[in-house]
Amino acid sequence: MKLKITNATIITPYRYIRNGTVIVENGVILGIHQGNIDFLDAETIDAAGNYVAPGFIDLHIHGGGNHDFMDGSVEAFLGIAETHAKYGTTAMVPTTLTSEKEDLLETLDLYEKANALNTKGAQFLGMHLEGPYFALSQRGAQDPRYIRNPDPAEYEEVLAYSSSIARWSAAPELPGAIDFGKRLKQKGILAAVAHTDAIYEDVLEAYENGYTLATHLYSAMSGVTRRNAFRYAGTIESAFLLDMDVEIIADGLHLPAPLLKLIYKIKGPDRIALITDAMRAAGMPEGESTLGSLKNGLKVIVEDGVAKLPDRTSFAGSVSTADRLVRNMVQMADVSLLDAVRMMSATPARIMGVDGSKGTLVAGKDADIVIFNENIEVQTTIVRGKVIYQKEKNTI
Repeated sequence: MKLKITNATIITPYRYIRNGTVIVENGVILGIHQGNIDFLDAETIDAAGNYVAPGFIDLHIHGGGNHDFMDGSVEAFLGIAETHAKYGTTAMVPTTLTSEKEDLLETLDLYEKANALNTKGAQFLGMHLEGPYFALSQRGAQDPRYIRNPDPAEYEEVLAYSSSIARWSAAPELPGAIDFGKRLKQKGILAAVAHTDAIYEDVLEAYENGYTLATHLYSAMSGVTRRNAFRYAGTIESAFLLDMDVEIIADGLHLPAPLLKLIYKIKGPDRIALITDAMRAAGMPEGESTLGSLKNGLKVIVEDGVAKLPDRTSFAGSVSTADRLVRNMVQMADVSLLDAVRMMSATPARIMGVDGSKGTLVAGKDADIVIFNENIEVQTTIVRGKVIYQKEKNTI
């Protein structure tokens, strides 16, 4: 149960430690040291000068490896966790799509079963319910058949059914959405604005009543609008103005480089979480795929590094992996590697309330670690001191 990572360029929240050593015992970081130190009877990993960083935390993800969390199987949960571990993700928040209540409850059951069996992939941090309380006009690729206003009888039943809900996204301008946000806050569940046509006044009231995160900023949300000749700030501008956290799909397609730079300039690395929002085609070859469950999902085509509707009129989901997000922020948005890693680890950990045990390489925290080279290509992924992925070395 002892692990030593040596010859490492260690990424702390604010600096690099060159030629550093990380020592781990029983899944917890014991110390971060300059130079090599003795640690008897430990398994040793030579990082070969590569970067050693806190594991990536993806707080919004739907699938990968040809699985979706709505597929209705434990195998799908475990397959997604194992797929994304190959790209440096050590913790994730499995995310649903709009659906019938019965499908939602089944997914919550499966989460609990899969969570108990998940030893080979990224850890689960609780479920994210994305919908069904959305603005129909901002549904994006969400199925309009299931979109509805908040119903206290329904959401109280769901909240009573499972203790595994960590976050819930909704449109704050809908009738009953403010009371819904208050209820989530009472339960210690993160409320987020999403798929919304809200204006500033709506978002401000929502923020005051529990909605502290903007789900996939710019995607499926209002910007500046005009009503009866008067201009109103939309959800995007509201997220910039308020002391609100934002998550962004930094695949370079949902948000091109100028928008990545703008968001970073306004919000900074302590308010931005990078998310994959990945669907089942993440980690798979391009071609035809399905958004949502295999049973009743939407047929899509994956090309140019993104999922699209078959008529190619709109994106239909991300196929990103966490390493790609970090790489894009460095290469496309001119962000330092330290800040890019922070947006993929420390900031999401704080947003999800797990920063006491995850998100940074600090003594006493979980040994969730990713080793990657200068191109941000993942070499090793470690969850709570256990190596769950190691890149095969080329042999001659």
